[in-house]
Amino acid sequence: MKIALATSALALALLLAGCGGGHDSNLAAAAANSNAPIPQIAAPNNGDWREVVSETSEGGYRMGNPDAPVKLVEYASITCPHCGEFAETASTPLRDQYVRSGQVSWEYRPFMLFPTDPGIFMALRCNGPQPFFSTIEQLYATQRDWAGRLQLLTEQQQQAIQNMSPSARTAALLQATGLDQFFRQRGMPQARLDACLSDPRGLQRLTEITQYGTSHDNVNGTPTFIVNGEKQDVGTWDALEPRLRAAMGS
Repeated sequence: MKIALATSALALALLLAGCGGGHDSNLAAAAANSNAPIPQIAAPNNGDWREVVSETSEGGYRMGNPDAPVKLVEYASITCPHCGEFAETASTPLRDQYVRSGQVSWEYRPFMLFPTDPGIFMALRCNGPQPFFSTIEQLYATQRDWAGRLQLLTEQQQQAIQNMSPSARTAALLQATGLDQFFRQRGMPQARLDACLSDPRGLQRLTEITQYGTSHDNVNGTPTFIVNGEKQDVGTWDALEPRLRAAMGS
């Protein structure tokens, strides 16, 4: 997938683009009881499954029991407003009820849709697995603020960014959103951030993950959810939770 900066109406696109892939929140059955107790699978050494985070062979980051009976995969863009809305409603119950139980693992796979996605995802990956989920929650919580800064770019500035090399473009967009400071405040030195953004292998890996989602999992918008290998035609937590319950057999 070729990631390009649309110089005309960039800010408008970021604010108004519908990044969903034809989801219908009414498709999920409401029969499952979301209040029923979830059977617990104990983590080793009295541990907490929410603290078990690792990179997967597909390039995502998985939180929870690697052998969980229910495996949830989320393809998402960090700039996508619909993904931000899902994170706002789903992150706490998904993490604290389902992942914590050991019954569900949650894998987040980057899917690049917006010009700002490559640089942010590259920085996230360079920061390592352990802080990944807490950091994306913070990014989604402040998404309107940092994405809104792109409205301040003039046509000249947009054109200048368009004419940059891919690595220079990712760095320029990260700086335009103010997220370079965001990552520095969370312990990433500027030299490490610069090295991360200038590494062509990082961008290539993100491109491969996005292409895999398109070709293997039929992802055509975000957020897209896969439960035990089956794509779910839902886009909200209210619609997804019953699917998780059904997969658990409860």
